[in-house]
Amino acid sequence: MSRTLIVVGLCIVAIGLLWPWVTRIGLGRLPGDIVIERENFRLYVPITTGILISVVLSAILWLINR
Repeated sequence: MSRTLIVVGLCIVAIGLLWPWVTRIGLGRLPGDIVIERENFRLYVPITTGILISVVLSAILWLINR
């Protein structure tokens, strides 16, 4: 359990450090991501980005466990 938490924590740190590079390639603004902007309000729901990340992580974990 502790090893899993350490790996998850390191992955979160890595994503945080790589986030500026990831946004430059357009991962945060895919078609299907919902953005609602008003005067003092901004709502961002990354549906397509979440699905894409889920598929990629599932494929990577499937390959590792094979």
